[in-house]
Amino acid sequence: MSSRKQARRTAVPENRLTRFLTLGIMTGEVVAGVIAERLRQRGREGNALIPMSARTATRLAERLAHLRGAAMKLGQLLSLEGEDLLPAEVAQALAILRADAHAMPLDQLRRVLGREWGHGWERRFAHFDYEPIAAASIGQVHRARAADGRDLALKVQYPGVARSIDSDVDNVAALLRLARLLPGDFDVRGMMTEAKRQLHEEADYLAEARHAARYRRLVADEPALLVPQVHADLTTRRILAMDFVAGEPLEVLTEPDVRQAERDAAGRLLERLMLRELFEFRFMQTDPNFANYLYDRATRRIVLLDFGAVSGFPAALVERYRRISAAIVAGDRRRVRELAIEIGYVAGDEADAAIEAAVDVIMLVCEPLRHRGAFDFGASDLPARARALGLDLAFRHGLVRAPPPETLFLHRKLAGAYLLCARIGARVNVRALIEPYLD
Repeated sequence: MSSRKQARRTAVPENRLTRFLTLGIMTGEVVAGVIAERLRQRGREGNALIPMSARTATRLAERLAHLRGAAMKLGQLLSLEGEDLLPAEVAQALAILRADAHAMPLDQLRRVLGREWGHGWERRFAHFDYEPIAAASIGQVHRARAADGRDLALKVQYPGVARSIDSDVDNVAALLRLARLLPGDFDVRGMMTEAKRQLHEEADYLAEARHAARYRRLVADEPALLVPQVHADLTTRRILAMDFVAGEPLEVLTEPDVRQAERDAAGRLLERLMLRELFEFRFMQTDPNFANYLYDRATRRIVLLDFGAVSGFPAALVERYRRISAAIVAGDRRRVRELAIEIGYVAGDEADAAIEAAVDVIMLVCEPLRHRGAFDFGASDLPARARALGLDLAFRHGLVRAPPPETLFLHRKLAGAYLLCARIGARVNVRALIEPYLD
Protein backbone atom coordinates (compact mmCIF):
# COMPACT_ATOMS: atom_id res chain seq x y z
CA MET A 1 0.00 0.00 0.00
CA SER A 2 1.49 3.36 -1.00
CA SER A 3 1.98 5.96 1.71
CA ARG A 4 2.34 8.92 -0.64
CA LYS A 5 -0.20 11.69 -0.63
CA GLN A 6 -3.11 11.12 -3.00
CA ALA A 7 -3.40 13.59 -5.85
CA ARG A 8 -6.41 15.87 -6.11
CA ARG A 9 -8.50 14.62 -9.04
CA THR A 10 -10.51 16.86 -11.36
CA ALA A 11 -11.59 16.17 -14.92
CA VAL A 12 -9.56 17.89 -17.63
CA PRO A 13 -11.78 20.00 -19.94
CA GLU A 14 -11.18 18.27 -23.27
CA ASN A 15 -12.80 20.27 -26.06
CA ARG A 16 -11.85 23.74 -27.18
CA LEU A 17 -15.33 25.22 -26.60
CA THR A 18 -15.37 24.11 -22.96
CA ARG A 19 -11.86 25.45 -22.44
CA PHE A 20 -12.79 28.71 -24.18
CA LEU A 21 -15.84 29.15 -21.95
CA THR A 22 -13.82 28.36 -18.84
CA LEU A 23 -11.20 30.93 -19.80
CA GLY A 24 -13.95 33.42 -20.63
CA ILE A 25 -15.49 33.00 -17.19
CA MET A 26 -12.04 33.31 -15.66
CA THR A 27 -11.37 36.53 -17.58
CA GLY A 28 -14.67 37.99 -16.38
CA GLU A 29 -13.85 37.10 -12.78
CA VAL A 30 -10.39 38.62 -12.99
CA VAL A 31 -11.56 41.85 -14.66
CA ALA A 32 -14.41 42.22 -12.15
CA GLY A 33 -11.97 41.61 -9.32
CA VAL A 34 -9.45 44.21 -10.46
CA ILE A 35 -12.20 46.80 -11.10
CA ALA A 36 -13.54 46.25 -7.59
CA GLU A 37 -10.03 46.61 -6.19
CA ARG A 38 -9.48 49.82 -8.18
CA LEU A 39 -12.70 51.24 -6.76
CA ARG A 40 -11.58 50.36 -3.24
CA GLN A 41 -8.25 52.06 -3.84
CA ARG A 42 -9.68 55.11 -5.63
CA GLY A 43 -7.90 58.24 -4.60
CA ARG A 44 -4.59 56.52 -3.87
CA GLU A 45 -1.47 57.18 -5.91
CA GLY A 46 -1.72 55.64 -9.38
CA ASN A 47 0.01 52.47 -10.40
CA ALA A 48 1.21 51.25 -13.81
CA LEU A 49 -0.70 48.04 -13.18
CA ILE A 50 -4.28 47.61 -12.03
CA PRO A 51 -4.13 46.10 -8.54
CA MET A 52 -5.57 42.67 -7.87
CA SER A 53 -6.70 41.29 -4.57
CA ALA A 54 -5.06 38.15 -3.23
CA ARG A 55 -8.44 36.43 -3.47
CA THR A 56 -8.82 37.21 -7.18
CA ALA A 57 -5.22 36.18 -7.88
CA THR A 58 -5.74 32.87 -6.09
CA ARG A 59 -8.92 32.22 -8.06
CA LEU A 60 -6.99 32.85 -11.30
CA ALA A 61 -4.33 30.31 -10.30
CA GLU A 62 -6.96 27.74 -9.33
CA ARG A 63 -8.72 28.10 -12.69
CA LEU A 64 -5.46 27.63 -14.59
CA ALA A 65 -4.61 24.57 -12.48
CA HIS A 66 -8.01 23.08 -13.31
CA LEU A 67 -7.54 23.64 -17.05
CA ARG A 68 -3.99 22.24 -17.13
CA GLY A 69 -2.43 22.11 -20.60
CA ALA A 70 -1.16 25.25 -22.31
CA ALA A 71 -3.13 27.58 -20.03
CA MET A 72 -1.46 26.22 -16.91
CA LYS A 73 1.95 26.02 -18.60
CA LEU A 74 1.72 29.67 -19.55
CA GLY A 75 0.82 30.54 -15.98
CA GLN A 76 3.91 28.65 -14.83
CA LEU A 77 6.12 30.53 -17.28
CA LEU A 78 4.70 33.87 -16.16
CA SER A 79 5.16 32.94 -12.49
CA LEU A 80 8.86 32.40 -13.12
CA GLU A 81 9.14 36.09 -14.06
CA GLY A 82 8.14 36.92 -10.47
CA GLU A 83 7.42 40.38 -9.18
CA ASP A 84 9.71 42.05 -11.74
CA LEU A 85 6.99 41.59 -14.35
CA LEU A 86 3.76 40.81 -12.49
CA PRO A 87 2.02 42.46 -9.54
CA ALA A 88 3.24 40.84 -6.31
CA GLU A 89 -0.10 39.21 -5.44
CA VAL A 90 -0.36 37.65 -8.93
CA ALA A 91 3.23 36.33 -8.86
CA GLN A 92 2.67 34.80 -5.43
CA ALA A 93 -0.61 33.17 -6.42
CA LEU A 94 0.73 31.76 -9.69
CA ALA A 95 3.64 30.19 -7.81
CA ILE A 96 1.28 27.39 -6.76
CA LEU A 97 1.20 26.28 -10.41
CA ARG A 98 4.80 25.09 -10.08
CA ALA A 99 3.65 22.40 -7.63
CA ASP A 100 1.86 19.23 -8.72
CA ALA A 101 -1.24 19.76 -10.84
CA HIS A 102 -4.58 18.06 -10.31
CA ALA A 103 -4.76 14.47 -11.55
CA MET A 104 -7.34 13.05 -13.94
CA PRO A 105 -10.28 11.07 -12.51
CA LEU A 106 -9.92 7.33 -13.02
CA ASP A 107 -12.58 7.08 -15.71
CA GLN A 108 -10.93 9.80 -17.79
CA LEU A 109 -7.50 8.20 -17.31
CA ARG A 110 -8.86 4.82 -18.45
CA ARG A 111 -10.33 6.39 -21.59
CA VAL A 112 -6.97 7.95 -22.47
CA LEU A 113 -5.15 4.64 -21.96
CA GLY A 114 -7.72 2.78 -24.02
CA ARG A 115 -7.48 5.25 -26.90
CA GLU A 116 -3.68 5.01 -26.98
CA TRP A 117 -3.13 1.28 -26.35
CA GLY A 118 -6.40 -0.22 -27.54
CA HIS A 119 -8.88 -2.66 -26.02
CA GLY A 120 -7.38 -5.08 -23.53
CA TRP A 121 -4.38 -2.87 -22.76
CA GLU A 122 -4.41 -4.11 -19.14
CA ARG A 123 -2.97 -7.46 -20.28
CA ARG A 124 0.32 -5.72 -21.05
CA PHE A 125 0.92 -5.16 -17.34
CA ALA A 126 1.42 -7.27 -14.25
CA HIS A 127 0.59 -4.17 -12.20
CA PHE A 128 -0.54 -0.62 -12.97
CA ASP A 129 -0.66 1.98 -10.20
CA TYR A 130 -3.59 4.30 -10.89
CA GLU A 131 -2.38 6.80 -8.31
CA PRO A 132 0.04 9.14 -10.15
CA ILE A 133 3.51 9.68 -8.74
CA ALA A 134 3.54 13.17 -10.31
CA ALA A 135 1.11 15.46 -12.12
CA ALA A 136 2.17 18.47 -14.19
CA SER A 137 0.72 20.89 -16.72
CA ILE A 138 0.81 18.58 -19.76
CA GLY A 139 0.44 15.12 -18.24
CA GLN A 140 0.75 12.89 -15.19
CA VAL A 141 3.15 10.04 -14.40
CA HIS A 142 2.24 6.51 -13.28
CA ARG A 143 4.37 3.63 -12.16
CA ALA A 144 3.68 0.21 -13.66
CA ARG A 145 5.25 -3.22 -14.05
CA ALA A 146 5.01 -4.71 -17.53
CA ALA A 147 3.96 -8.32 -18.00
CA ASP A 148 7.60 -9.19 -18.75
CA GLY A 149 8.80 -7.58 -15.50
CA ARG A 150 10.02 -4.18 -16.68
CA ASP A 151 9.64 -1.48 -14.00
CA LEU A 152 8.24 1.56 -15.81
CA ALA A 153 7.34 5.21 -15.40
CA LEU A 154 4.54 6.14 -17.81
CA LYS A 155 3.86 9.79 -18.66
CA VAL A 156 0.25 10.08 -19.77
CA GLN A 157 -0.86 13.26 -21.53
CA TYR A 158 -4.08 14.95 -20.53
CA PRO A 159 -6.80 14.64 -23.19
CA GLY A 160 -7.43 17.64 -25.41
CA VAL A 161 -4.18 19.37 -24.44
CA ALA A 162 -2.45 19.11 -27.81
CA ARG A 163 -5.32 20.33 -29.97
CA SER A 164 -6.13 23.27 -27.66
CA ILE A 165 -2.64 24.77 -27.44
CA ASP A 166 -3.12 27.66 -29.87
CA SER A 167 -6.55 28.64 -28.55
CA ASP A 168 -5.41 28.36 -24.92
CA VAL A 169 -2.43 30.61 -25.51
CA ASP A 170 -4.50 33.16 -27.45
CA ASN A 171 -7.15 33.21 -24.74
CA VAL A 172 -4.63 33.65 -21.92
CA ALA A 173 -3.04 36.49 -23.92
CA ALA A 174 -6.48 38.11 -24.20
CA LEU A 175 -6.92 37.78 -20.44
CA LEU A 176 -3.58 39.48 -19.83
CA ARG A 177 -4.57 42.36 -22.10
CA LEU A 178 -8.07 42.82 -20.73
CA ALA A 179 -7.05 42.58 -17.08
CA ARG A 180 -3.91 44.69 -17.69
CA LEU A 181 -1.79 42.30 -15.66
CA LEU A 182 1.39 43.29 -17.51
CA PRO A 183 3.04 46.69 -17.97
CA GLY A 184 1.37 48.60 -20.79
CA ASP A 185 4.51 48.70 -22.94
CA PHE A 186 5.24 44.99 -22.61
CA ASP A 187 4.84 43.23 -25.96
CA VAL A 188 3.41 39.79 -25.23
CA ARG A 189 3.23 38.62 -28.85
CA GLY A 190 6.74 37.19 -29.03
CA MET A 191 6.27 35.28 -25.79
CA MET A 192 2.99 33.80 -26.99
CA THR A 193 4.38 32.75 -30.36
CA GLU A 194 7.30 31.05 -28.69
CA ALA A 195 5.03 29.43 -26.10
CA LYS A 196 2.88 27.90 -28.87
CA ARG A 197 5.89 26.49 -30.68
CA GLN A 198 7.37 25.03 -27.53
CA LEU A 199 4.10 23.55 -26.29
CA HIS A 200 3.37 21.83 -29.61
CA GLU A 201 6.81 20.25 -29.35
CA GLU A 202 6.34 19.20 -25.74
CA ALA A 203 2.96 17.62 -26.53
CA ASP A 204 4.52 15.17 -29.02
CA TYR A 205 5.79 12.29 -26.88
CA LEU A 206 7.19 10.41 -29.87
CA ALA A 207 9.49 13.37 -30.49
CA GLU A 208 10.40 13.46 -26.79
CA ALA A 209 11.23 9.75 -26.93
CA ARG A 210 13.67 10.42 -29.78
CA HIS A 211 15.22 13.32 -27.86
CA ALA A 212 15.62 11.20 -24.72
CA ALA A 213 17.26 8.34 -26.64
CA ARG A 214 19.68 10.75 -28.30
CA TYR A 215 20.51 12.44 -25.02
CA ARG A 216 21.08 9.08 -23.33
CA ARG A 217 23.73 8.31 -25.95
CA LEU A 218 25.35 11.74 -25.59
CA VAL A 219 25.85 11.46 -21.81
CA ALA A 220 26.75 7.77 -21.76
CA ASP A 221 30.32 8.73 -20.79
CA GLU A 222 29.12 10.59 -17.67
CA PRO A 223 28.70 7.97 -14.90
CA ALA A 224 27.19 10.56 -12.54
CA LEU A 225 24.33 11.23 -15.00
CA LEU A 226 21.50 8.91 -15.98
CA VAL A 227 18.83 9.21 -18.64
CA PRO A 228 16.15 6.50 -18.24
CA GLN A 229 15.72 4.19 -21.21
CA VAL A 230 12.68 4.69 -23.44
CA HIS A 231 10.47 1.68 -24.24
CA ALA A 232 9.20 2.09 -27.78
CA ASP A 233 6.63 -0.74 -27.62
CA LEU A 234 4.58 1.18 -25.05
CA THR A 235 5.29 4.73 -26.26
CA THR A 236 2.73 6.60 -28.36
CA ARG A 237 2.20 10.22 -29.32
CA ARG A 238 0.38 10.75 -25.99
CA ILE A 239 2.11 8.20 -23.68
CA LEU A 240 5.84 8.06 -22.95
CA ALA A 241 7.18 4.85 -21.40
CA MET A 242 10.58 4.95 -19.68
CA ASP A 243 12.47 3.01 -17.03
CA PHE A 244 11.37 3.83 -13.51
CA VAL A 245 14.37 5.24 -11.65
CA ALA A 246 14.25 5.80 -7.90
CA GLY A 247 15.51 9.08 -6.53
CA GLU A 248 14.72 12.12 -4.46
CA PRO A 249 14.02 15.68 -5.61
CA LEU A 250 17.18 17.65 -6.31
CA GLU A 251 16.19 19.98 -3.47
CA VAL A 252 17.40 17.30 -1.06
CA LEU A 253 20.82 18.88 -1.58
CA THR A 254 19.58 21.96 0.30
CA GLU A 255 19.10 20.01 3.52
CA PRO A 256 21.45 21.03 6.36
CA ASP A 257 23.06 17.59 6.73
CA VAL A 258 24.39 17.64 3.13
CA ARG A 259 28.09 18.41 3.06
CA GLN A 260 29.36 21.33 1.01
CA ALA A 261 31.54 19.04 -1.09
CA GLU A 262 28.46 17.12 -2.21
CA ARG A 263 26.64 20.32 -3.18
CA ASP A 264 29.72 21.49 -5.08
CA ALA A 265 30.02 18.19 -6.96
CA ALA A 266 26.38 18.37 -8.10
CA GLY A 267 26.73 22.01 -9.16
CA ARG A 268 29.95 21.27 -11.05
CA LEU A 269 28.22 18.40 -12.86
CA LEU A 270 25.27 20.60 -13.88
CA GLU A 271 27.52 23.40 -15.11
CA ARG A 272 29.78 21.01 -17.03
CA LEU A 273 26.74 19.39 -18.62
CA MET A 274 25.42 22.77 -19.75
CA LEU A 275 28.75 23.63 -21.38
CA ARG A 276 28.93 20.25 -23.10
CA GLU A 277 25.39 20.73 -24.41
CA LEU A 278 26.37 24.02 -26.00
CA PHE A 279 29.93 23.49 -27.19
CA GLU A 280 30.07 19.72 -27.82
CA PHE A 281 26.56 18.39 -28.43
CA ARG A 282 25.02 21.57 -29.89
CA PHE A 283 21.86 19.97 -28.50
CA MET A 284 20.39 21.20 -25.23
CA GLN A 285 17.61 20.36 -22.81
CA THR A 286 16.26 23.87 -22.24
CA ASP A 287 13.88 23.47 -19.30
CA PRO A 288 16.16 23.26 -16.23
CA ASN A 289 13.57 23.36 -13.45
CA PHE A 290 13.90 21.23 -10.33
CA ALA A 291 11.06 18.89 -11.32
CA ASN A 292 13.13 17.61 -14.25
CA TYR A 293 15.87 16.12 -12.04
CA LEU A 294 16.17 13.41 -9.42
CA TYR A 295 19.09 12.80 -7.08
CA ASP A 296 20.36 9.47 -5.76
CA ARG A 297 22.11 10.23 -2.48
CA ALA A 298 23.68 6.76 -2.28
CA THR A 299 25.48 7.04 -5.63
CA ARG A 300 25.43 10.87 -5.91
CA ARG A 301 24.01 10.45 -9.37
CA ILE A 302 21.67 12.95 -11.05
CA VAL A 303 18.78 11.56 -13.11
CA LEU A 304 17.60 13.64 -16.10
CA LEU A 305 13.89 13.17 -16.66
CA ASP A 306 12.27 15.48 -19.19
CA PHE A 307 13.17 16.08 -22.84
CA GLY A 308 10.03 17.79 -24.13
CA ALA A 309 11.85 21.11 -24.48
CA VAL A 310 15.11 20.74 -26.40
CA SER A 311 16.98 22.92 -28.90
CA GLY A 312 19.67 22.30 -31.45
CA PHE A 313 22.12 25.08 -32.25
CA PRO A 314 23.82 25.72 -35.61
CA ALA A 315 27.60 25.55 -35.62
CA ALA A 316 27.89 29.25 -36.56
CA LEU A 317 25.93 30.36 -33.49
CA VAL A 318 27.96 28.11 -31.19
CA GLU A 319 31.17 29.54 -32.65
CA ARG A 320 29.97 33.08 -31.91
CA TYR A 321 29.29 32.07 -28.31
CA ARG A 322 32.70 30.47 -28.07
CA ARG A 323 34.34 33.66 -29.26
CA ILE A 324 32.33 35.99 -27.02
CA SER A 325 32.98 33.71 -24.03
CA ALA A 326 36.71 33.88 -24.73
CA ALA A 327 36.53 37.68 -24.91
CA ILE A 328 34.58 37.83 -21.65
CA VAL A 329 37.08 35.62 -19.82
CA ALA A 330 39.94 37.74 -21.20
CA GLY A 331 38.21 40.97 -20.19
CA ASP A 332 38.37 42.25 -23.78
CA ARG A 333 35.46 44.73 -23.85
CA ARG A 334 36.14 45.86 -27.42
CA ARG A 335 35.82 42.28 -28.68
CA VAL A 336 32.74 41.66 -26.52
CA ARG A 337 31.16 44.74 -28.09
CA GLU A 338 31.90 43.54 -31.64
CA LEU A 339 30.46 40.09 -30.95
CA ALA A 340 27.41 41.44 -29.13
CA ILE A 341 26.56 43.35 -32.31
CA GLU A 342 27.31 40.29 -34.47
CA ILE A 343 25.06 38.03 -32.35
CA GLY A 344 22.29 40.64 -32.32
CA TYR A 345 22.18 41.72 -28.69
CA VAL A 346 22.61 45.32 -29.78
CA ALA A 347 22.47 47.13 -33.12
CA GLY A 348 25.59 48.83 -34.36
CA ASP A 349 23.75 52.11 -35.03
CA GLU A 350 22.68 52.66 -31.42
CA ALA A 351 24.23 55.36 -29.28
CA ASP A 352 27.73 54.54 -28.08
CA ALA A 353 26.71 54.97 -24.43
CA ALA A 354 23.83 52.51 -24.87
CA ILE A 355 26.09 49.89 -26.51
CA GLU A 356 28.67 50.27 -23.74
CA ALA A 357 25.89 49.87 -21.16
CA ALA A 358 24.82 46.65 -22.90
CA VAL A 359 28.41 45.41 -22.70
CA ASP A 360 28.31 46.23 -18.97
CA VAL A 361 25.29 43.94 -18.61
CA ILE A 362 26.96 41.12 -20.55
CA MET A 363 30.11 41.34 -18.46
CA LEU A 364 28.07 41.38 -15.27
CA VAL A 365 25.84 38.39 -16.00
CA CYS A 366 28.93 36.42 -17.05
CA GLU A 367 30.60 37.05 -13.70
CA PRO A 368 30.87 33.28 -12.93
CA LEU A 369 32.95 32.86 -16.12
CA ARG A 370 35.31 35.70 -15.18
CA HIS A 371 35.68 34.75 -11.52
CA ARG A 372 38.97 33.06 -10.59
CA GLY A 373 38.47 30.05 -8.36
CA ALA A 374 35.19 28.65 -7.08
CA PHE A 375 32.21 30.96 -7.61
CA ASP A 376 29.78 30.82 -4.66
CA PHE A 377 26.39 30.71 -6.38
CA GLY A 378 24.40 30.61 -3.16
CA ALA A 379 26.08 33.65 -1.59
CA SER A 380 26.14 35.83 -4.72
CA ASP A 381 23.74 38.74 -5.22
CA LEU A 382 24.37 38.66 -8.96
CA PRO A 383 20.69 38.25 -9.98
CA ALA A 384 19.72 41.42 -8.08
CA ARG A 385 22.63 43.40 -9.53
CA ALA A 386 21.91 42.16 -13.05
CA ARG A 387 18.25 43.07 -12.70
CA ALA A 388 19.09 46.59 -11.52
CA LEU A 389 21.61 47.15 -14.31
CA GLY A 390 19.22 45.76 -16.91
CA LEU A 391 16.48 48.15 -15.79
CA ASP A 392 18.94 51.01 -15.94
CA LEU A 393 19.85 50.00 -19.48
CA ALA A 394 16.18 49.97 -20.45
CA PHE A 395 15.06 53.19 -18.82
CA ARG A 396 18.13 55.46 -18.77
CA HIS A 397 19.43 54.51 -22.22
CA GLY A 398 16.09 53.53 -23.76
CA LEU A 399 17.55 50.24 -24.98
CA VAL A 400 14.74 47.70 -24.84
CA ARG A 401 15.66 45.00 -27.32
CA ALA A 402 14.42 41.41 -27.37
CA PRO A 403 17.26 38.90 -27.66
CA PRO A 404 17.63 37.14 -31.01
CA PRO A 405 14.97 34.39 -31.30
CA GLU A 406 17.57 31.64 -31.74
CA THR A 407 19.04 32.50 -28.32
CA LEU A 408 15.83 32.44 -26.25
CA PHE A 409 16.07 28.81 -25.15
CA LEU A 410 19.79 29.10 -24.55
CA HIS A 411 19.19 32.06 -22.23
CA ARG A 412 16.59 30.07 -20.32
CA LYS A 413 19.06 27.24 -19.80
CA LEU A 414 21.89 29.56 -18.75
CA ALA A 415 19.68 31.35 -16.24
CA GLY A 416 18.08 28.13 -15.03
CA ALA A 417 21.41 26.40 -14.47
CA TYR A 418 22.56 29.40 -12.44
CA LEU A 419 19.43 29.26 -10.29
CA LEU A 420 19.82 25.50 -9.73
CA CYS A 421 23.36 26.03 -8.45
CA ALA A 422 22.27 28.97 -6.31
CA ARG A 423 19.41 26.98 -4.78
CA ILE A 424 21.67 24.10 -3.71
CA GLY A 425 24.41 26.51 -2.57
CA ALA A 426 27.09 25.12 -4.89
CA ARG A 427 30.59 26.57 -5.27
CA VAL A 428 31.95 25.90 -8.75
CA ASN A 429 35.05 26.99 -10.67
CA VAL A 430 33.12 27.76 -13.85
CA ARG A 431 36.11 29.47 -15.45
CA ALA A 432 38.14 26.26 -15.26
CA LEU A 433 35.23 24.35 -16.83
CA ILE A 434 34.85 26.67 -19.83
CA GLU A 435 38.52 27.40 -20.59
CA PRO A 436 39.12 24.10 -22.50
CA TYR A 437 36.43 25.20 -24.99
CA LEU A 438 38.01 28.60 -25.61
CA ASP A 439 41.38 27.61 -27.10
